[in-house]
Amino acid sequence: MKKILLPTDFSKNAWNAIGYAMKFLEDEECLFYLLNTYTPVIYRVDYLIGGPAVSAVPDIGIDVSLAGLARSVEKIKKEYSNPKHRFKTISEFNTLTDEVLRVCGEEGIDLIIMGTKGATGAKEIFLGSNAIHVIRKTRVPILVIPEGFAYKHLEAVLFPTDYLSQYNPENMAPLFEIMEKGSTLLHIVHAEEEKLAIAQMENKEQLKKLVNHMPSLFEDVTDGYMPNIVHSYVEKHNIDLVVMMNKRHSFLRRLLFKQNIDQVGYHCAVPFMVLPDTS
Repeated sequence: MKKILLPTDFSKNAWNAIGYAMKFLEDEECLFYLLNTYTPVIYRVDYLIGGPAVSAVPDIGIDVSLAGLARSVEKIKKEYSNPKHRFKTISEFNTLTDEVLRVCGEEGIDLIIMGTKGATGAKEIFLGSNAIHVIRKTRVPILVIPEGFAYKHLEAVLFPTDYLSQYNPENMAPLFEIMEKGSTLLHIVHAEEEKLAIAQMENKEQLKKLVNHMPSLFEDVTDGYMPNIVHSYVEKHNIDLVVMMNKRHSFLRRLLFKQNIDQVGYHCAVPFMVLPDTS
């Protein structure tokens, strides 16, 4: 049984991501962890000794959180009834990132699925600070769903790469599982202006061997800046999912580790998956 973490703030955007998860994993035996974190507007000293459970002073924050989680599970069971799916709720006074890390470590989470808010006046998605903080710190695969994006069968998956690192089966396992779900074409695109060095060419050949059992297409696109190349490719080839590896020297790392996190964004019209580098 797969263990899936679904962070939610009870927004329309979070519910959309939950709906995507139910359809995306409808054929899988899953235990879904619905997580809501909260912090009181005014810090309470009694949290230093264990919070309301110890002090017996009621906390409206946890009441709202627990009620929201209960409504979410009830709504899921009503709209996405599936005997293969089970649910567990978690309400915690904590920051989202710290609680995600705790739950992933203690429960052995296989995948995090969360929503992200849309860019104002655009169809693209913006990886807000919550998503970026989680991507930076966790070693669990993350699937980010754009605001308002409805699930559809994956026919084309884009995997941009710079071939600067070797890929191994363990790193790529979540992507391979997706490819095994059906007739999906994997587009592997080198999206950098420089020509491949010898080491990069060797890594490319190694990656070809890893994906030789699935429908795949290798392309080099060098006319433009990396994010724009990806955006154009998504539109031109009707890509349903973009997958990137969070490796040390990857484009994703260069994007995520800018100093001003408020200015960091990856814009894309489709779901975006980040695979951790476990090597």
